[in-house]
Formats: sequence, structure tokens, C-alpha cells
Amino acid sequence: MKILVTGAAGFIGSAVAHRLLDRGDEVIGIDNLNNYYDVRLKQARLDRLNARAGFRHIQLNIVARKEMAEIFAAEQFDAVMHLGAQAGVRYSMENPSAYIDSNIVGFNNVLEGCRHSGVGHLVYASSSSVYGANTRLPFSEHDNVDHPVSLYAATKKANELMAHSYAHLYRIPCTGLRFFTVYGPWGRPDMAFFKFTAGIVAGRPIQVFNRGEMVRDFTYVDDIVEGVVRVIDLPAQPRPDWSGDHPDPATSSAPWRIFNIGNSQPVNLLRYIEVIEQCLGRKAIVELLPMQPGDVQATVADVSSLQEATGFRPDTSVETGIAKFIDWYKDYYQIDDGTGSK
Repeated sequence: MKILVTGAAGFIGSAVAHRLLDRGDEVIGIDNLNNYYDVRLKQARLDRLNARAGFRHIQLNIVARKEMAEIFAAEQFDAVMHLGAQAGVRYSMENPSAYIDSNIVGFNNVLEGCRHSGVGHLVYASSSSVYGANTRLPFSEHDNVDHPVSLYAATKKANELMAHSYAHLYRIPCTGLRFFTVYGPWGRPDMAFFKFTAGIVAGRPIQVFNRGEMVRDFTYVDDIVEGVVRVIDLPAQPRPDWSGDHPDPATSSAPWRIFNIGNSQPVNLLRYIEVIEQCLGRKAIVELLPMQPGDVQATVADVSSLQEATGFRPDTSVETGIAKFIDWYKDYYQIDDGTGSK
């Protein structure tokens, strides 16, 4: 298949692109290499992809309507894996316009491209953040999610609604994937696991919000990729028994659906830090702080729908996943175990 991967220089996007290339797909990657975090890391991910047969990168902002339309018309993709977006809950309070531009305008350009070029399946990244003020655990796709607590979450919920309208009007198969706290090699420096590691290595205090009284469904990146690839191969179908009298938020009479992808093994934040300490062989200097605006205390994924549809459920433990991340981190940043950074 010829597959478009947006955000191909990103953490998850680059990992998905490698997996698709491994199985013989042709991958066109779009990324604008913005400076939200270290562009050198994005370029390093991209360099690895550019070295592979079957991959081609187009440097472009998905907000560029005309150029996006031209790419869809010229390439005629079989499927689209849309991972390009402005990420980060806290940054959405500093620069809300970036989220409207990338996550709303950019996503609409992807939808329009799929509509006019007859794409067979659009899969796109949503987020566990859409559960917002919900407190019933585990989080289920079949629960209502109308109370986001950050603009980032609101844009991801909007993506799900926008995709539904296109699935309904134009019968474009659309699948949204709610990712739960993804971590692993080649990860994002703005995420907690990366910041914790960098702080411990440098001997700096690490900021731990809600005084560490938080639980997360940490999901290893390879598990995310496995779920993504299996979903790409299963275009969404209308659910024949769907009822407007009792609407299921996760399915539809249109070819549209939502899946959680999470590990379903929630871990306390302080335990997560402890595992990083053990892998590094160093203790953290912990600065306990109050809860941050826009954050939630606990996330846990119900992945029964994903497992039923694809036969897969994530299962990598944090002990295994963090060890692999730390190995990558030491190699990438040339960390000397005895003396610190070289």
C-alpha cells in the first residue's frame, strides 16, 4: 500500500513509518520540523527514515491548504495515518492559536484530501486527554467525553467529531485512536519520562506535580505501533445495530469508530520515577508541586474493543519499556555511566 504518515519526524510517526516500511509499504512522510522541541532530534529521526528504500519526505505544514490538496491529488494514497499535530497539554495554555491552526485547520485539510482523492482509510491520533473530567475508571470509548479540561483535549475531541461528519457525509472510513501516555526510545523531550531522565542525569531537581499522587497508563511505543498498524488494515465499517435512540459514542451508522490504545496496567508516578532511577543507577532530586491546570489525576484504558477488533492488547511493562528507553537515551546523548555526560 501507499500510505501517508503525517508527523513522520515525530516520536510516534517515525516509529509507525519504520514499521510500515518493514512490511513493504510505500510511505510518504509529511512533517514541517517545527521548533516546539529540539529540531535536531526530529532531524535525526528523519535521517533514519530517509536512509530507507520506500520512504519519501515532504517538508510541509499541514495548515497549507493548497499544497496539501496537491499532494493528495498527486499521490493517491491507499490509507492515511495522521499523527501531525500540536502536542502538549500545558503548552496549549501558552499558545492556543498553535492548536487551532494545526489540530483544527490542519486536520480539516487532511479530511478534505481524503474526501477528494478517495482514500480507503483515515486513521488519526486522538488522545486519552479527551476523557477530561471523567473519573470512572477504566476509561471506555463508550462513555461520553464532553468535558475536556484543556484546549489540547478539546481539539482532539473536535477531530473525532469532524471525522464523524466526513464519514457520514462522504463515507470515508475513519478510525480515531486515543493514545495513553506513550513513552520509549526516540521519545519527546517535552514529556515527563524524558524530563525526569534528563534531570536525574544532570543532577537537577525534577518537578513532580500533584505531589506524585498521580496514576498513568504508560504505554510503550512499540505497543502503540502494533495497534496502529493492525487498525490501518481494518477500515472502519458502519455498525448495523447502531441506534440514534441510544447512541454509542465509540461507533456509528457511518464508517467511523474510536479505539483506546493503552497498557491497562496503571502505574503510580512515583513508581515510574523509581524505575527510571534504577535503570540510571542514580537518585532523583524530587520537587513536589501542586496539580497543574489542565491535568488529570488518573488515566486507565479499557482496551477490550481494540482487542476484540484486532486481537491485540498492549502488555509491555514499565520495567521493560523504561530500560529500553534508558539504553537509547544513554546511546543518543553519549552518557558515560561513571562520570555523566561526555
